[in-house]
Amino acid sequence: METRPYVSWELMNRFLIDAFQGYGVPEADAAICADVLLESDRRGIESHGCNRFKPIYIDRIVRGTLKPVTELEIVKETPTTVLMDAHDGMGMVASHKMMEMLIEKAKTYGMAGGSIRNSTHYGIAGYWATMASKEGLIGITGTNARPSTAPTFGVENMMGTNPLTFALPTDEEFPFVLDCATSIVQRGKIEYYAREGKPTPAGMVVSQEGEALTDSDEILQRLVDGTAALAPLGGIGEELCGYKGYGYAAVVEILSAALSAGPFMKALTGVSAEGKPQMYHLGHFFFVVNPEFFAGGEAFRKTAGDICRALRASRRAPGAERIYTAGEKEWLVWCERRDKGVPVGEAVQKEILAVRDQLGLDYHFPFED
Repeated sequence: METRPYVSWELMNRFLIDAFQGYGVPEADAAICADVLLESDRRGIESHGCNRFKPIYIDRIVRGTLKPVTELEIVKETPTTVLMDAHDGMGMVASHKMMEMLIEKAKTYGMAGGSIRNSTHYGIAGYWATMASKEGLIGITGTNARPSTAPTFGVENMMGTNPLTFALPTDEEFPFVLDCATSIVQRGKIEYYAREGKPTPAGMVVSQEGEALTDSDEILQRLVDGTAALAPLGGIGEELCGYKGYGYAAVVEILSAALSAGPFMKALTGVSAEGKPQMYHLGHFFFVVNPEFFAGGEAFRKTAGDICRALRASRRAPGAERIYTAGEKEWLVWCERRDKGVPVGEAVQKEILAVRDQLGLDYHFPFED
């Protein structure tokens, strides 16, 4: 049962927009950034929602490793492709513009693809993929990130959590959305554990000595100094097929960097050789496919829905309550939170109040009563 206080979506949205503006983000861009963060909380992906508002965005703006004003450059464009340079601005703003362009191209030509270089954290990957599915299109995206994941048989953090994400429209109320990291756990989840004072489950993080680490605060520090690494999806070694997660992570790394001729792996740490903060220069890729150019949009949605329903109706394991399809749990969280708002834990409450007071904003939150 949820014990954290709720803040209405409208109130939190207004606050986030005003706060982003207070740190130099233009109003229209601030609205995009706020919506991406709140969409994470709507889906129950709290590791990328309001939990990350201050440490990933505000603190980086203050530190000078994220530019609040995003100056987008279209480096190259064809009827079906776009290469964009975000010049270290807000990754969410650059990605929003990219998806708008690709959706229009895919509606006209059937398919479109784009890549962005010199970008920053773009929020949950599922946000961009579902921009396409809301239009009846297929959305695919991925991004590289700060090195945190070791290759199979390795202990050095070489690649990021590198999500590979798909959103497929269905004839149901929600799309099929597979939005997950190619590591066994993402850094944001460990940040969440640390904020809540919880340990990280054993087996998710390995030290350079090959030992499992569970202290969440220690893990976050050791991921930065390179003395710990996340295991790839599937786990350490080959026994549980960790090489599969390793392989998919490498696919995302290559597509994120090579399509745009951008930096990769150790060049994305956000720390210079002298140990000083520097720009992250992340890369993202996006593909949009229009089912109308194949068997038709309605037929695609019906078949996709039939597949999902058949999966959920299949024989359950003993003791299992039900079977889910990707995106369903997130939809159920939204249905439960729609009229309640976003739950805000104590650690995030303190950050919100600190930002409010720093900017002198006139806001009062329910958790202050």
